Amino acid sequence: MSQQLTIRRPDDWHLHLRDGAMMEGVLPASRDVARAIIMPNLVPPVVTGEQAAAYRDRILAALPEGQDFTPLMTLYLTEDTSPDDVAAAHASGLVKAVKLYPAGATTNSASGVKNISAVMPVLERMAEIGLSLCVHGEVTDADVDIFDREAVYIDRVLAPLRRNLPELKITMEHVTTSDGVDFIKDGAENIAGTFTVQHLVLNRNDMLVGGIRPHFYCLPILKRMDHQKALRAAATSGDPRFFNGTDSAPHATHTKENACGCAGVFSAPVAVAWIAQVFEEENALDRLEGFLSLNGPKHYGMPVNEDRITLSRSDKPVPFPAAVETGAGPVTVFDPGLPLYWKIND
Repeated sequence: MSQQLTIRRPDDWHLHLRDGAMMEGVLPASRDVARAIIMPNLVPPVVTGEQAAAYRDRILAALPEGQDFTPLMTLYLTEDTSPDDVAAAHASGLVKAVKLYPAGATTNSASGVKNISAVMPVLERMAEIGLSLCVHGEVTDADVDIFDREAVYIDRVLAPLRRNLPELKITMEHVTTSDGVDFIKDGAENIAGTFTVQHLVLNRNDMLVGGIRPHFYCLPILKRMDHQKALRAAATSGDPRFFNGTDSAPHATHTKENACGCAGVFSAPVAVAWIAQVFEEENALDRLEGFLSLNGPKHYGMPVNEDRITLSRSDKPVPFPAAVETGAGPVTVFDPGLPLYWKIND
């Protein structure tokens, strides 16, 4: 049965655009969203307000004509980050969040934080001025199993941080476990979480059973089915502390299909459609607008988008591109091998 649904235009509260030719190639894929929190893990990383302004200008210069898109800039937190520079970048209206990468946790995270106590002066200033901390919540200790990294990070870092600095606004990005869901549910309103498309649609069996699928490999890694079920229940619950952050992360196809493939899933071209399908499967289409368009702005203290989009459900699977061509090489689009029935009307 065909169906249409009109909602306020969505945002993406966790997006990788990269830079240069790759950025120019993938920017059009984010045309479905009005705004996006842009990740700062370039090489070198975006660590100062001046660098964030320059990166924003490069993004705006690369936007295709007619694409209405606002990049929301972030700073990459290091143990040398200046609280004064962070405060100045925030006061200017440029920077909407600071990103905490544990050193070595994911792509281009070598300059990240090794010791949370070393960045407490920055976090304390952020709490004073109401600036959000976006967290990649994983430990990187060699003795911790990769599937347990999120739960251990909550115990070792996030729970003590919440106790010691309860006024700090935290976004736990790409939540992958029931532990993460429970941590947010047990917290105050100033702690929220984002979910990716791949973690809602897939679990680790999809990546590993019958042969490894490199285009499903991301960090944090896909988890067990019971964690996937917990994410879907939280995302579709209507709780305003959960919202969309795709973590869409482009890598040239040859760097994914590799003996040591890169971590990241490029979902931007199909993310909104797949999320609509998840909400339909969970009988929660009445809560889709909250997840995609309302909860994120509330957490970040921003107005909701006034314009709207209409999604349509087809009786037949919707085709979508296998790859997006960029000057840095083709980038494979997220395809879980399942039929997709939703699309956004032109």
